Amino acid sequence: MIWIPAVALPLVVALAIAVLSGIGSPSALRARSAVARFGWLATIPAAVAVLVDDGRRHEVDWMLLGTSIRLDGIGRPLVLLAVLLYALALSFVVRSKAERPHVLVAFLLLCFTGNVGVFLAADLVTFYLAFAAMSFLGYAVVVHDRSRSARRAGAIYLVLTVLGECAVLAAFMLLAVEGVIDVAEAPAAVAASDSRGAIIALLLVGFGVKAGTVPLHVWLPLAHPAAPSPASAVLSGVMLKAGIIGWLRFLPLGEGQPEPLWGGIFLTLGLVGGLLAVPAGVVQDNPKVILAYSSISQMGFITAIVGAALVAPDLAPACVLAVVVYSVSHGLVKGALFLGVQAWDSERLPRWIVLAAVAVASLALVGAPLTSGFVAKYVGKEAVGDVAAVLPGIAVADVLPWFGVGSTLLLARFAVALVRRERARKPTAWTRGIAWFVLAIGAAVPVGVLASGWVPPLSVPGWFDPSAVWAQTWPLLVGLALAAGAALIARGEARRSSSLWHPRGDIVPAGDIVVWEERLARAGLRSATVASESLGRARGALLSRMRRLPTPAPSADRAQRGLGTWAGSGVVLLVVLAVVLAVAVAAAGAGGAS
Repeated sequence: MIWIPAVALPLVVALAIAVLSGIGSPSALRARSAVARFGWLATIPAAVAVLVDDGRRHEVDWMLLGTSIRLDGIGRPLVLLAVLLYALALSFVVRSKAERPHVLVAFLLLCFTGNVGVFLAADLVTFYLAFAAMSFLGYAVVVHDRSRSARRAGAIYLVLTVLGECAVLAAFMLLAVEGVIDVAEAPAAVAASDSRGAIIALLLVGFGVKAGTVPLHVWLPLAHPAAPSPASAVLSGVMLKAGIIGWLRFLPLGEGQPEPLWGGIFLTLGLVGGLLAVPAGVVQDNPKVILAYSSISQMGFITAIVGAALVAPDLAPACVLAVVVYSVSHGLVKGALFLGVQAWDSERLPRWIVLAAVAVASLALVGAPLTSGFVAKYVGKEAVGDVAAVLPGIAVADVLPWFGVGSTLLLARFAVALVRRERARKPTAWTRGIAWFVLAIGAAVPVGVLASGWVPPLSVPGWFDPSAVWAQTWPLLVGLALAAGAALIARGEARRSSSLWHPRGDIVPAGDIVVWEERLARAGLRSATVASESLGRARGALLSRMRRLPTPAPSADRAQRGLGTWAGSGVVLLVVLAVVLAVAVAAAGAGGAS
């Protein structure tokens, strides 16, 4: 099967790194360094498999309970996205002994295998195992630096991951009860199930954790600044899409039965959460935290499109395709931006080249004309039609452009935070710098080809269509105007040393509501401790009183001790058996007399 080397080679390379690390000799360490340095080549077989796969179902009966994969129109562009971003991220891993680059390379390759498995899985067991492997292996790249902040981020990530995995497993068990094994059968089975509401709720929570849906988003602003930039690139660019494809595979999209309740919940979480991520992000001071809140906002955009597909089943096909196009565009651009932080910090590329590439990628995230976001945001707004938003009389298509305003504000703040960072350029490979630069400025081409290649085709805008250009330009202009106004206000407040402006960027701490959740958890733990101590004191007082009570009668005490022996217990057992036998004989005699 063509996918065997695509899956096996990353695992073999990761195993080789582990074995060479265990040997520990100088020659083994040199070999380990070489293997890690060229580890990105292990992603190439997956790219070849995507190009030659004809879309047929592939079965591996001997693996687990039977593994089946299939590359369909939804999975194909996402696998290519994974190959591109993982390969570039692996090449960007800093070659520093202190940062254990070989460990990061090994875990990224393992995550790559799980990530691709999610996009390919054709049965429930394969999907769940690939999803769980990718999720839990992601913990290793979050805590890679082993700092205090990384451990905290990893702990919160792990808690939410366990919550999400339990929800997904419960949903899959309900589907298995319905007799569903194949992923393709899941949407129709969910629509017809008596447990439809419970399954959709579990899918919302389980995949919402991975997709960064509010209020399950809190791991993102903590994980991204803790993880190395290459890990952040794949976390945001590809791993988030595992949650999105989970919704596309299992929600009852386009099954003929509207879901106004659950569609409304998806719309509310997407629109409200995506827009509220903007004020939480613009007050941050770390560029990677700002990009994390930008990802939360962009995932809100996608969540709203999924909600529209639930509300209006006739729009579901266009909405699903729009989600795929938007996911590819966001993955390419956000991967370029996270790697751009490392390019700014340590790559030897000239300052103006880094800024130019970051500027183009930022404009693409906003949706400016002639960028990949121009196509992605336009097809997203067209796909939702006239579906009403949360408030009556307001259409979702009228709210979505304001995400462009929010993205402009976030990326303006990102630019300021990035320029303020000091650069410590190191000798690095020019080839990967060129590859990153091409990714940052050239994402529009593959996204445009993808959007126009669907059958039936999406409503793709003309690159110079005046109405489309204006529709995608005014959010950028409004956002720039608001950013300029905020900069003037901030400068004035800073001159007056007012407490309203907080230069450290921690008005809203990274992770926002998780801080209050941690405080509530600590308060609950303290309350439980106090209650436990109180119960302990009450128990001690009760035992003390019981000791002061008069002892039982001597005869009763002797009888109790006698029953506690083997002989006493045997006598009691014989008496009970004799009584039972006598009752049985009497009952049989009475039956015969009648």
